[in-house]
Amino acid sequence: MQHLIDRFISYVTIDTESDPNSKSTPSTKKQLILALQLVEELKAIGLTEVTIDKNGYVMGTLPSNVDHEVPTIGFVSHYDTTPDFTGANVKPQIIENYDGKDIVLNAKENIILSPSYFKDLLLYKGQTLITTDGLTLLGADDKAGLTEIVSAMEYLQQHPEIKHGKIRVGFTPDEEIGRGADLFDVEQFGADWAYTMDGSQVGELEYENFNAAAAKIIFKGKSVHPGYAKGKMINSMLIANDFINELPKGETPQETKGYEGFFHVHHLSGSIEETTLEIIIRDHDAKNLRNVKNSFTPRRRNSTKSLQSNSGKIL
Repeated sequence: MQHLIDRFISYVTIDTESDPNSKSTPSTKKQLILALQLVEELKAIGLTEVTIDKNGYVMGTLPSNVDHEVPTIGFVSHYDTTPDFTGANVKPQIIENYDGKDIVLNAKENIILSPSYFKDLLLYKGQTLITTDGLTLLGADDKAGLTEIVSAMEYLQQHPEIKHGKIRVGFTPDEEIGRGADLFDVEQFGADWAYTMDGSQVGELEYENFNAAAAKIIFKGKSVHPGYAKGKMINSMLIANDFINELPKGETPQETKGYEGFFHVHHLSGSIEETTLEIIIRDHDAKNLRNVKNSFTPRRRNSTKSLQSNSGKIL
């Protein structure tokens, strides 16, 4: 167990935030620090065909130990963390034999992780939990996946009595900004079936995925001295607010579940003259998503009022 914890902590203490504004791959050079560490670890535990390409995609092979033909299985995870919240200076906290009560992440800032709010915590009563100090990401998305895959390959190497076919592993950059699969060489990976280790509760297996898009909308206004603004000022922040209020009611992450699509307003910043709004759009129905991208009008609503701005772009 301690070996597993040490490996995980070695990953999360490396800052690997991706950058949606960068045009390079990886989008940040610091991601390569962990990528290169993973290359060395895969070699050290005895994997073969360990490679890292110019874009930071890492691959390796655990050779088959059976003498008959079986499908090649792959396991994939990403090593970047979201830019929405800092992943620098992570200070992991280890809670052994979790008692099912509130966890004080940061007493000074009164930051508490509570099962009264996150009921899933009770699934892990009696287990060892690792958290942050409440001021940063932990980065378990998806460094927990990295830890699981590397540790599983190491275990299989140490226990040849466990029979298996050829196993391929792959680690990718920039998943958090929607570009992780863009340059992934599926042919080189060469797996018949593959699993992404990046999910929810223990024992959960997801076999479907949603369709997603992003919208970045810029609202233009006009600033006039408030003492003389009557009939002249155009406040871009208020226009953005009107736009948000025109989004379909009840179609937000906190109000949907299962196959229900949603609009997620995740960033809003601005001034009188210019406001930027960023939205994530998700839907399991590809046709619905295409309709939203093409017209950006409310879905499944009897509304003919278009959602428009001075300037905007659906990405």
